[in-house]
Amino acid sequence: MLIDRRGVFVGAAALGVLPDAAWSQSGDFAAAAAYSAQRRGVSFLVMQGGRILFEDYPRSSAEATHELASGTKSFSGILAAAMVQDGLLSLDESCADTLTEWRDDPVRSAATIRTLLSLSSGVGGGTLGRPATYAASVAQPFAGGPGVFRYGPAPFQVFGEIVRRKLAAVDRPARDVLTFMEDRLFRPAGVTHGPWRRQAGQPNLPSGARFNARNWARFGAFVQGGCRVEGRAIVDAAALADCFRPTPANPGYGLTWWLLRPGLVPPSPRSLIDSSAAVLAGLPTVHMAAGAGNQRLYLVPDRDLVIVRQADGILASMAGDRTDWSDAAFLRLILG
Repeated sequence: MLIDRRGVFVGAAALGVLPDAAWSQSGDFAAAAAYSAQRRGVSFLVMQGGRILFEDYPRSSAEATHELASGTKSFSGILAAAMVQDGLLSLDESCADTLTEWRDDPVRSAATIRTLLSLSSGVGGGTLGRPATYAASVAQPFAGGPGVFRYGPAPFQVFGEIVRRKLAAVDRPARDVLTFMEDRLFRPAGVTHGPWRRQAGQPNLPSGARFNARNWARFGAFVQGGCRVEGRAIVDAAALADCFRPTPANPGYGLTWWLLRPGLVPPSPRSLIDSSAAVLAGLPTVHMAAGAGNQRLYLVPDRDLVIVRQADGILASMAGDRTDWSDAAFLRLILG
């Protein structure tokens, strides 16, 4: 079904340009919706300035929540920025300050929160879709030295354990990591979520979240707007900016967010995240949370646009059932 920003059901041909939109649409939302739907899409939403310009829910509904898969990972960077503002951590502190069992290891003791969240600390990637618990991820051997981009769930589970211990150290009532995220980020942003998978009582930070398109878009708009509530930033501005700054190990990855730009090192050779300079040429700045099955949250700051795309078939995609997907092709349909 197609729904305009006022919640009115319409046909694809009737949408055209919204006359009071701040951005004059030159792309084709209906064509982008068709592109997504033909590739297992179950939701597609375009938001600008907090207003929904277009929605499409083939085989689904606006209320239905869907797994974000690795799109979950990008919440950790924003959580870190909130904890910097709270004085609970700094991005350049040693992980061993909290994970004391790492102190006597010369490789582990060199890891910082920044290198951990940029996936360049030396922590191994782990098994996609089946992350170890926080404790097991902390205990596993490092995959190598720092400075190499290693994509996978383990760094996020290690970060979860750091968050858990820091909350316990200051006797925060919300020692549960998800409860802290809800109190610190989601409720102030006006965002709700579906069931979040847990392991050993704590939330799976690499891939456990379920959101509907509207709430994922609302979170994206909150982030793109500087994480402000009633005009006041509720996270550290410099740490937030670092989420979207290229890192030495991967020019296309910041702190838990993808930067859709030439030089991007994809998660794996089989990844469908566009990395070719020729394919990406001409696109505006795009920040992205991305998961298996081509779950996508795109932030386009130059146009104040937030775009959500969700799909089914996550397990099939991880098992090698490929779809023909291009971030650049999809975005060009939307952006014109």
